Amino acid sequence: MTDLIKSFKIGGTALSAHRMKMNVIAQNLANVDTTRTEEGGPYRRKMVVYEGRQLEEIPLGLQKAEARENYDDLGFYEMFERERDRGGDQRGVKVTDVVQSQEDFRLVYNPSHPDADPVTGYVAMPNVDHLTEMADMLVARRAYEASITVMNNTKAMMMKALEIGK
Repeated sequence: MTDLIKSFKIGGTALSAHRMKMNVIAQNLANVDTTRTEEGGPYRRKMVVYEGRQLEEIPLGLQKAEARENYDDLGFYEMFERERDRGGDQRGVKVTDVVQSQEDFRLVYNPSHPDADPVTGYVAMPNVDHLTEMADMLVARRAYEASITVMNNTKAMMMKALEIGK
């Protein structure tokens, strides 16, 4: 039952992280035409940075194959014990930072705009691209839905486990 609770915790961290990403994308889309910010200049696109498991902790494909070969000599109980002992390193994901994009601003010729350069007539527009933001939002939405599916399946397994005791 503790593994199912861990599954809930991991799914919960994923929901929180993807919700944060969707909020940042919504902020980017809302400021697609903002040419003045409190920091000065046009709005800069923001991106979410995640932190998860360390790469050293994730076994490579070859290491997995070696471990699998070692299981061939074990019985079910020994294999179960080994997997249970390895199960303590699961972690979720968390948002560690929201960074600003360093891409160049788009220059649009509009001499009548109040923020236009008086000499050239070009206006520096935010470096937000609608297509990129919509694609990122679709990815975040799919990941959010997958996390909800994990939590719903975990809940169903818990309910079935409780029915066994009846």
